[in-house]
Formats: sequence, C-alpha cells, structure tokens
Amino acid sequence: MNEFVAQHPLLITSILKVVVLVFVLLTAIAYITWFERKAVAHIQSRWGPYRAGPHGLLQPLADGIKFLTKEDPTPAGADKFVYFLAPFLAMSLGLCGIAVIPFSPHDLTIFGQRTHFGIAELGIGLMFLFALTSLGVYGVALAGWASNSKYPLLGALRSSAQMVSYELALTLSVVGVVLMAGTFNLRDIIAQQSGSILNWYAFHGPLPQLIGFACFITAAIAETNRAPFDLAEAETELVAGFHTEYASFKFTMFFMSEYASMVIASLLFFGGWNSPFPAGWTWPLYIPAVLFAGFGLIVFVDGVRYETVLGKLILPVVGLVLIGLGFLFTRPGAMEFIQPPFWFLGKAGFFLFVYIWARGTLPRFRYDQLMGFGWKVLLPLSLANVVLTSLLLVL
Repeated sequence: MNEFVAQHPLLITSILKVVVLVFVLLTAIAYITWFERKAVAHIQSRWGPYRAGPHGLLQPLADGIKFLTKEDPTPAGADKFVYFLAPFLAMSLGLCGIAVIPFSPHDLTIFGQRTHFGIAELGIGLMFLFALTSLGVYGVALAGWASNSKYPLLGALRSSAQMVSYELALTLSVVGVVLMAGTFNLRDIIAQQSGSILNWYAFHGPLPQLIGFACFITAAIAETNRAPFDLAEAETELVAGFHTEYASFKFTMFFMSEYASMVIASLLFFGGWNSPFPAGWTWPLYIPAVLFAGFGLIVFVDGVRYETVLGKLILPVVGLVLIGLGFLFTRPGAMEFIQPPFWFLGKAGFFLFVYIWARGTLPRFRYDQLMGFGWKVLLPLSLANVVLTSLLLVL
C-alpha cells in the first residue's frame, strides 16, 4: 500500500480530497435543510423541527433513514434507464460544480504531495462552472419525460423554458466581472479582490457590479427553481412538477443538486475568501476564534438548561468542542489558515440565508410574470451592464 501511494501520490491525493469534500458537502446539505425548515418556521411563527434530538438537530439523520428505507415505486410505463438517470445526473452536476471552486489561497501537503485547497484548478474554471449549470436542465427535462405522467411532463416543459431563459441573464451578469478580471480562472478572480471590501467587484470601479450581482442572484434563484420562481414545482397546479413520480432517495437527490448550486455568488462579486477589512488590520484575525468560542459558550449554557436528557448530553459536548476550536484558532499557524475558509463559508452561508428568506416571505410568480421578467427586465439589464462596463474599461 505504501509503495502504491509513493508511486501515485497525485491520484491518492485527489481521491482523498474528493471523498472528504463529498462527505462534508453532503453533511452540510443535510443540515442546510434543517436550517431552512427552522428559519422558515420562525419567519412564519412556528417551531419547525424540534423533537428529533435537541432543537431538532437529529432531523436530517431521521430524514436520511426515512428516504433510504421507504418504499421506492417506479411508474409502470416509465423509461426506467432515463427515469433512474435523471436524479443522478442532477446531483452529479451539482457536486461537480463544487469541484472547481477554490476555498483558500493556501496549499495543503498530503502524503508529501503539495496541492491546492480544492479539487481541481482550471484556467477556464468559470466557463466550466457555467457549462455544468447549463446542463442541469437535462436532469429536470429527463425526469419529467421519463415518468410517463402528464403532471411531471408539464412541470419539466415549464422548468426547461424557465431555466433556458434565465441562463442567458445568469451568464451575461458575470461578463462584467470577467471583463474587469481579464481571466476565467476562479483563483485569479478572487485574488484580484484582495485588500479590503473596496476591492470586491460589487463595489470596485470602473463600474461597481451591483447591477450584475442583482441580475445574477435573481437568475440564480430562478435557475435552481427556488421560490418565488418555483413554477416547476407548483403544488396547486402540477402536484409537485417534474419530480411528482419520484420517491425515496431519488427524490432527495434533486434537492441535493439544488442546494449544491447556491454558493457561487460570493466568489465572483464579494471577494471569495478575502476579508472585508484592510489587510493591515490585525484584530479581524480574531473574529473566527471569538465567534466559535462565543457560540460554543451559548450552546453549552443552553445544553445545561435543556429540558431533555439527550439535550443535556449532546449540547454541552458540542459547546465544549466549539470553545476548543475557538481557542485553537488563536494559535499563530491555525489563525492564518482558518481565515480564507471562514470568510468564504461565511459569505456562502449569508447568501443561502437570503435564498431561504426569499422562500419564506415572497409569493410565487405567475408563469407569464416569470417569463416576462426574465426576457423584458433581467436580460436587458444584464446587457446594459456588459455594455457600460466595456465602455468604461475602454475609456
């Protein structure tokens, strides 16, 4: 085994990074579903998940067991190969998009092999990312067609038209960033936004890309079929849309792809792993440690006072772990290492909350409003942003 590792260090390193990233990503997606249900519940003055573990923290585990063990019927007239391919295609495209995202400028050393903090670094990473997102429509279209049912077919047709329409605005909205950066390499795009918040492309000249960002985030919500643009899943009209005939784990795979596609905005417009504070300031380096230790203290106190025995056992331990991480992040080596992932994941988490906030507050659009907004408002705005950015760069 040691000889194989010595002969193929790059292969072993890549496999190890893929396994770790997939495990972390799928676990994070499971708890994003918990957070979404809790956040929407509190917005609507409800409790949300509460009984499966303290504060419902074991609800994702319960849901996972349910989806893996429940009955999984297949429609009699379905095209079985395409029917099974569709959810796999949707989830794999979402996960592959994460593979080209750099999480930090730091490098790692694994089995003596120096590698970057991500799965793959491509010179055309941004083009690869958008190529994958544009293929996502196939998973939806194939799911609706292969189910051999009218409601999934109508949902798939509606969703395909929606995703193709908003794909144009989504792509054009980032052209301004590409023009200012002069590269498709995601690592270089993020590196050029270092220094402070004033260097982020959302606020940086010659034309701050706030219009581009507004177009991007709106088109991204529509691309992922999220409320208020979830016309493909309109329960009152289409039962559940393209995934009506799916159950068990195949049903879950569609939502895994949806959540995995929500973390791009912080890369292009808001500096990726870069801190918003000027590079010369030292006190922001302590923010991760203070937040971890402070939140850990809150969790510990809540656990001691919790009303169930399971909560009294789990929450204090989680709180102590978080406090320990907070103290670890004050050490010189760990302090510098944690900064890029902390800021990147913090920004991604904020935009995920915006997605959830929109779902809990905004009513669903009518289909004619959805398509009219995409073609008559979003596309012209994206084009205008490209033209103005190009003109100011030339001048």
